[in-house]
Amino acid sequence: QVQVVESGGGLVQSGGSLRLSCTASGRFLRINAMNWYRQAPGKQRDLVAMITSSGSANYADSVEGRFTISRDNAKNTVYLQMNSLKPEDTAVYYCSADVVVTLLRRDTYWGQGTQVTVSS
Repeated sequence: QVQVVESGGGLVQSGGSLRLSCTASGRFLRINAMNWYRQAPGKQRDLVAMITSSGSANYADSVEGRFTISRDNAKNTVYLQMNSLKPEDTAVYYCSADVVVTLLRRDTYWGQGTQVTVSS
């Protein structure tokens, strides 16, 4: 079994910063991409940032220049540093990991989500 657990959410004022962490654990061969999504109330879940196993990153236009995704492959952990936060960044943030479980099986695993609230 593979588990994905996020941490680091909370309440912050507009302009502030937060750092989210996400760790995958269990039995698997390797992790390919690791991703951060977010879902605001009444809206669809959107991709915020993704990072490949080699460290190539991509961002949604809405967070480009404010958020930074990074990962520690030795710890199977991905981070999302969020700076200059805005009220519209308020959402539940989800981590997903694209995992090669065995040579014949690949799956995407999701965390339970962590709430980020930015007050104006």
